Amino acid sequence: MSGLEWLEAASYIITIVGLPFAIGVYVYDRRRDQQNDEEEIFLRLSDEYADFMRLVIDNADLHLLSPAAKGELSEEQLVRKHALFAILVSLFERAYVLVYEDDMSRQQARLWQSWEDYMHEWCQREDFRAALQALLQGEDPGFVATIRRIAQTTAGTPQ
Repeated sequence: MSGLEWLEAASYIITIVGLPFAIGVYVYDRRRDQQNDEEEIFLRLSDEYADFMRLVIDNADLHLLSPAAKGELSEEQLVRKHALFAILVSLFERAYVLVYEDDMSRQQARLWQSWEDYMHEWCQREDFRAALQALLQGEDPGFVATIRRIAQTTAGTPQ
């Protein structure tokens, strides 16, 4: 075999082996990048939820960490409570839009489940459920349906 024939044979081998290998590496990298992007979104949302919880702690007089509303609140306290509920609903909607999909992978479903758990936890509060109607005006229709379903199923759940 001459040198030219060797080069031709090597190019065939590279085409047969190398091209599928390169495609496989590309697909693997894309999946890994997608998974990293999903986790980054989840971490950002989690940071925002932690910031929200700091607001709740800063407004301890509203008793939002108690399972149920306690005592009478002043007009100013009611306004702050409504504002905090609005922030929370906005955060839940953002999580829904960025994380939820009808056909989720196992990883996506795991990330979404955390947010659904938060929604269940807050929907156990009667005052939060009562505020939802006004807070859901103009929100994403899929999100509205999801949180209303959660609120309905959670309404009968003991706290």
